[in-house]
Amino acid sequence: MASHRRPKQPSRTRVTVLTTAAAAAVALSSQAANAAPSEKPSKDEVKSKVDKLYEDAEQATEKYNGAKEKQEKLQKEISTIQDNVARGQDELNELRESIGLAAAAQYRSGSIDSSLQLFLSSNPDDYLDKASTADQLSAQQVDSLKKIQEKQRELAQDRAEASDKLKDLASTRTELGNKKKEVQAKLAEAQKLLNTLTAQEKADLAAADARASRDAGERVDLGNTGPASGRAMAAFQAAQSKIGSPYVYGATGPSSFDCSGLTSWAYAQAGVSIPRTSQAQANAGTRIYSQSDLKVGDLVIFYGDLHHVGFYAGNGQVLHAPRTGTVVRYESINNMPFQFGVRI
Repeated sequence: MASHRRPKQPSRTRVTVLTTAAAAAVALSSQAANAAPSEKPSKDEVKSKVDKLYEDAEQATEKYNGAKEKQEKLQKEISTIQDNVARGQDELNELRESIGLAAAAQYRSGSIDSSLQLFLSSNPDDYLDKASTADQLSAQQVDSLKKIQEKQRELAQDRAEASDKLKDLASTRTELGNKKKEVQAKLAEAQKLLNTLTAQEKADLAAADARASRDAGERVDLGNTGPASGRAMAAFQAAQSKIGSPYVYGATGPSSFDCSGLTSWAYAQAGVSIPRTSQAQANAGTRIYSQSDLKVGDLVIFYGDLHHVGFYAGNGQVLHAPRTGTVVRYESINNMPFQFGVRI
């Protein structure tokens, strides 16, 4: 005989869970239906945001360059001071040794001069003053002891200066690291935006960029604008030889450059040393506020905080290292906010 069992009824807890899950699913579906679909930014919007990020990165780059230059300068100064301290310590040791030998000789003869007790004194300055007043020292001994005192003072000053510079170096290294992180963050954010574009959109932007650079190069006419000087022309020609080299933040050549790295490298090829950063280069010569007065080889400073620099190339064009993702190229001087030129 077949057994007929009554179907098992779901527990109250299970019914409650199922009901709650169903309600949540309905709510989510409703929200999804009512939510406006997220719109992908257009190619032009992406380009605008990326250009701004690149500009921010270049601002940080010039501050990074300044911190790096300061670090290198401090390292050289500290090295020089430490060398001076080492030499000074050797000289001090020799002076002390000479007095020590004299004391030993007198001791062996049984006639040690009380003045040589200075060697064991806890307060040499006080002892010297008293001994000199009492006419207890010979002129030669006084001279030797004064040299020791002066050398001790010099060493103390050098060590204090080295200590201060080491502290400054530590804070500069921290600033350098922070600026490097800031640059990298801006570049990473820009790359993330560029990755939202299709391959065709990226190709269109690259083509427009190349076309603008080519057109600017065709408009350069050195015949209409002579060079600022022979060395300015030599610097400009050195920069011309690097057309097509990639922009890399912090780079000073010879295979890659940032904006001030290109100008400082090019002038160095012409035998002229100029500062490393765009802000410092802005003060490296005579300022020229009218574009019509610019000559080939003059530096051209852009933006209110002076964070970009290039070469004037003639006919309203500049030769520069623009930003990450580009190469050394010609561009219209009107593409950026012109501040003034600088004639080295």
